[in-house]
Amino acid sequence: MKKQHITSLEEMGTGGRRQEDDTVGAGRVDGSFFYGKRILVTGGTGTVGREIVRQLLAARPEVVRVLSRDETKQHQMEHELGQRRDIRLLIGDVRDLERLRLALEGIDLVFHCAALKHVKSCEYNPFEAVKTNIIGTQNVILAALDHRVDKVILTSSDKAVNPTNAMGVSKLMAERLMTAANGMRGPRSTVFASVRFGNVVGSRGSVLPLFVEQIDNGGPITVTDPAMTRFVMSLRQAVTLVLKAAVLARGGEVFTLKMPSVRIIDLAEVLIERLAGGQAVAIRRVGRQPGEKLHEELLTAEEVSRSEMLEDMFVTYPALPSSRRLPFGGRRPPRRSYSSRSNGIIGRAEIRNFLEREGLLPCSPANAAVALRRAL
Repeated sequence: MKKQHITSLEEMGTGGRRQEDDTVGAGRVDGSFFYGKRILVTGGTGTVGREIVRQLLAARPEVVRVLSRDETKQHQMEHELGQRRDIRLLIGDVRDLERLRLALEGIDLVFHCAALKHVKSCEYNPFEAVKTNIIGTQNVILAALDHRVDKVILTSSDKAVNPTNAMGVSKLMAERLMTAANGMRGPRSTVFASVRFGNVVGSRGSVLPLFVEQIDNGGPITVTDPAMTRFVMSLRQAVTLVLKAAVLARGGEVFTLKMPSVRIIDLAEVLIERLAGGQAVAIRRVGRQPGEKLHEELLTAEEVSRSEMLEDMFVTYPALPSSRRLPFGGRRPPRRSYSSRSNGIIGRAEIRNFLEREGLLPCSPANAAVALRRAL
């Protein structure tokens, strides 16, 4: 029997079927993997978590439980999705181990998206970053082991690579906890793995909605440093990566999408050109925030030596135990820099195409900010 592969899990509801046998191919997810499962999404009312929930519901799981702290966002989510028997909205915090133990009862699969994600707020509140991003991840691991969950997938960040700020350090530690958990599970078969994101363009806290709103107000656009570069991915790409990781994970891997990088100044100028209606909009340099890097990295030099390169992603394996096997039939990545400064920078035309292809470029400045707020 052939597996069902889908670019979006929503294709399951529209008869979208593919005949390929490889799950790993670019943009394909084995949607049947999620059918009938009991799934928990921590931080499920955030930008990425909410889209994961929406895609999962199309795959007809038995239930999706959403654990988050924000009752207002849960109310909005309930209103958007309507009354359904296959979703449960749970108020709770990953800092609370007992709450997690209750939430994970009977669960097969966990997507751990709950985190403090903003560099500046973590820099000024590092104790809180530790409690949520590190201890919260430890709590998810312990509760998952208690209930013998099948798989747990952590959403991480490229800021975990050679980190210079509290947020990046806390996400690196969360990745290491997830990898190490595979060695402390004893007789249990729970699989723990991570996915590493770049900047999810258009998500809450990203520069896109900020730039659009600043253009809508007549400017200026505030740019931290004209030389700054970032890896970018769309929400669709982020969710596809997470779902593919859930299918592929065997224990301890970090899955990283092959992403282009952009100069933030180029992104600002593309938006001005498209949305300002011919009006001049100033760009003002405001300087880097505490802990903010000029360039990000996808992989460290050490990680390259224990990674496998597939068509659309890198898979980094645990340092211990060391292995030279390539389980997914890929090849070793070239030994070079994976910095956003030099790795696949795209120009303005390609940025414009990317934004249009992903539905992220509003057609007019008059309704741009409103449209983005609705999308987020």
